[in-house]
Amino acid sequence: MAFRFFQTFHCFPLLRSSLKLALGCLLLFSLGGCATLNSWFGGSDKVQLSSQTLATKGMDEFSAGNYYKAQKYFEEILDYYPFSPEAMLAQLKGADSNYYMENYQEALMLYHEFEERHPTNEAIPYVMYQIAMCHYQQIDRVDRDTSGGENAIREFSKLLRTFPGSPYTAEAKARIRAANEFLVNHEYFVVEFYLRTEKYEEAITRLQYIVNTYPDATITPKARKLLKRLEAGDPPGLNLSSWFQDTLLPDWALFTSDKDEGEGEGEDEDEEIVEKKPEPAN
Repeated sequence: MAFRFFQTFHCFPLLRSSLKLALGCLLLFSLGGCATLNSWFGGSDKVQLSSQTLATKGMDEFSAGNYYKAQKYFEEILDYYPFSPEAMLAQLKGADSNYYMENYQEALMLYHEFEERHPTNEAIPYVMYQIAMCHYQQIDRVDRDTSGGENAIREFSKLLRTFPGSPYTAEAKARIRAANEFLVNHEYFVVEFYLRTEKYEEAITRLQYIVNTYPDATITPKARKLLKRLEAGDPPGLNLSSWFQDTLLPDWALFTSDKDEGEGEGEDEDEEIVEKKPEPAN
C-alpha cells in the first residue's frame, strides 16, 4: 500500500504540488494565525472589548459630556452583545446621548424601542418624559410647522394619564401649558396675516376661535380687544405690529405653581387645556 502511494505521488506532479501548497497553508496558520491573514487582507487586529468594559467607558464619556464618543460605545454593545445585561443600559443611554446631541429623531427611535421591549421597567416614566421632550425641543417659530407642539402635548398628556404621580408630573403640566400657548400664538399669527392682506372677516373668525377655545391663554385678552375693534369696523392701521409682539414659545417655568403640583382643580384645568382640539372653519 505504501509503495503504491509513493509511486502515485511521484507519478503525478500536480498532486504533489497541491499537497505542498496545503502543507504550506497549514504551516502559515500555525505560525501567524488569523491575525496575520487579517493584516494582509485589510483586516484589523483590534481586540473586542467586553460588554462590561464598553459600558464603563460609555458611561465615563457620557458623564463627561462627550456624548458622541459615549454613543459609539453604547452602539458597540448593541451590535456585539445585544443579549448582554449591559444592552438595556446601552439602549437607554444611547438614546440619551442622541437627545443631548439634538439628534431627536434617532433618540425617539431608541426611546420607543426601549419602551416596547421593556414595558414594565422602572425607567418607563423617564422614557415617556424624554419622548415628549424630543417633540417639545422641536417646537419651531409660530409661522412654521406646529406639529412639535401638538406631539409634545399628546406625549406629556399620555405620561400624566399613565403615571400621574411620577416625578415629572409638575413639569409635564407646565410644558403642556407652554405648548398650548405656542399653538394659540400660532393662531394669533394667522390673524396678523389676514389683517395685512385686509381679509377682515377671516381675521374675525380666527379671533373668535381663539377667544372661545383658549379663554385662559395669555394672548386672549389682547385677542378680545382686537376682535371688538374689527367688529366695530375699526381695524388697526399703522400700529398693527404693536398688536403682534412676543408670540413665541413661552418659558414653561412661568406655568409652574404649587397648584399644578397638587390634585383636584389643577388637574381638571390641565385636562381641559389638553382636550381642546377643534379647528376653525377657514
